[in-house]
Amino acid sequence: MIHQLIFAAPKPGMSEPDFQKYWVEVHAVNYASKIPQIKRYLIDTRLPLPGEKGEPVFSGAAEIWLKDEKEQLESLQTKEFLEGARPDEPRWAAFWKTLVLDTDAHVLLDGPPPTAKPTWVKTMTLWRRKEGLPLGGYRAYGLRAHSVLQLQIPGLRRCLQCHTRDSWYGLGEPRFDGVSMLWFDDLAALQKAQASSQYQACQADLANFLETRHLLTLVAQEHWIIGPHARA
Repeated sequence: MIHQLIFAAPKPGMSEPDFQKYWVEVHAVNYASKIPQIKRYLIDTRLPLPGEKGEPVFSGAAEIWLKDEKEQLESLQTKEFLEGARPDEPRWAAFWKTLVLDTDAHVLLDGPPPTAKPTWVKTMTLWRRKEGLPLGGYRAYGLRAHSVLQLQIPGLRRCLQCHTRDSWYGLGEPRFDGVSMLWFDDLAALQKAQASSQYQACQADLANFLETRHLLTLVAQEHWIIGPHARA
């Protein structure tokens, strides 16, 4: 199963709330969800944190589940994509800023079954491996050593590491090698966790296998469009 992640930002002149509303209520419902090969579809809308300054790099992300590369290619050739979802993108998104990654998801902490109307918040942190570190070494460290520290974070409800698929390395290096996702009850629980010694130890460990200057984190709220159960 391909777990595709699409990070996006508003087109010039569009506010973040309007961008998020259009994505969740118009584009996702009327266009993208019509693509028959998509099995599950989730929108993550950015939550601003107290004291934040400057413009965010991304204001949300889409998570799309596809069976395999064959069905992914078929999805890009459908009328629903070519005449629906694709031409709708410039109406709301700065498509030149969009970042797409196809990943393999590794569930480190499953947590309770997801609900149709999630209330948890999550962090989505884009990872780029340390210069000179082989891809296999980066993946092994993340899944074995670093995951031990992640699972010690207080208040953690679910944990996922999504590693960029091998096919993205055929002609060069993708911008990021993966995405780490951590779920908490709410923003207060997230902020409490971030103040903990366990979280600080986890953050300090990132320098052992990642280029920390390239870390990029999105705090988000989930909105299921297709799911949480996959459609036939």
